[in-house]
Amino acid sequence: MKFSLKLKVFKSLIKLLKILFSPFVFIYSGLVKTRNLFFDKSVFKSVKVDAKIISVGNITVGGSGKTPLVIYIAGLLKDAGYRVGVLSRGYGRKSKGYKLVSDGKEILTPVEICGDEILQTVMECRVPAAVSENRVKGVRRLIKETNVNTIILDDAFQHRWIARDVDLVVVDQNFLNHKSTLTHNLLPLGDLRESFDSLKRADAIVLNRKFFNREELNQSLTRYFDGKKMFTAFYKAISFVDVMKKNEYSLEEFKGQESLVVSGIANPKSFLDILEQVHVNTKNRLIFSDHKNYTVKEVQKIRKQFYSTNSHSVVTTEKDAVKLSRFNRELDDVEIFYLKINLNLDDEESFKHYLINKLNNAS
Repeated sequence: MKFSLKLKVFKSLIKLLKILFSPFVFIYSGLVKTRNLFFDKSVFKSVKVDAKIISVGNITVGGSGKTPLVIYIAGLLKDAGYRVGVLSRGYGRKSKGYKLVSDGKEILTPVEICGDEILQTVMECRVPAAVSENRVKGVRRLIKETNVNTIILDDAFQHRWIARDVDLVVVDQNFLNHKSTLTHNLLPLGDLRESFDSLKRADAIVLNRKFFNREELNQSLTRYFDGKKMFTAFYKAISFVDVMKKNEYSLEEFKGQESLVVSGIANPKSFLDILEQVHVNTKNRLIFSDHKNYTVKEVQKIRKQFYSTNSHSVVTTEKDAVKLSRFNRELDDVEIFYLKINLNLDDEESFKHYLINKLNNAS
């Protein structure tokens, strides 16, 4: 069964399940509203810590671009002289509690213990970082152990137990303009973790257009963004990087190449689209679930398909590369590369001025 047909069948199945579970939307909505009301009325109190806190989050499930924005902000603040660190819950990790991932110089925790996104952040930025389900305890330990004075919380819009000085929400432009009537509903019927009304808590919205041109917002949703500070971001493909050797190659060197595409991310279509834009043939592909924890079994499957399709190389995402790099022995006869992608702001200077001004004026 071809990938496009498999994807269509899978989407149809998901749509059916969402409809079947739609009565639970009212229960979920009630829980979310009650919890937020308790915070708004100070029944639940957000804890202030001894550092400037920037929250980067979203209101949807799936890949909106939180981690790329965290990486972007970490680099921006590091260059500006801040002692910046990153804290994540470590989605998909095989551990619990607080784990120091990096002291800013060395990586101290393997990917299976900390998760792929935080390790990707550390490898890109070389800043202190940790994972912890409890954001307050995690931040306090990270401050104590690394002496950072500014912390970026990855995926923390819903984690209101910790007070933040800047609350940023990333929204996927494609999601906003999605034509499905189901998509803009709360879980489990739609893809919303919170309703659009929750955007009133955000200090600023970052509209991520990814690899697409800027589009007009869905008219039915514009009222949620009126009066909000807004920035637009986009992805740019930079190069291909050898996963094992770390050598970097230009996009042109892979033009027309017959590659086996391997992906374990929330939205593989966007990855396939950009590969096609840089003229990499994507007909041979292995698509795994989001945050796939690769084992020898999957690696052997990759090797088998690599040889059976006579591919010149394996091309994957940077997030997948973090996990596949552990299998250097099993993949020593396979050339495997990841597509390096950077997030950019359309008006970088305005965003930098806004962010630093907010931090400087925070109490």
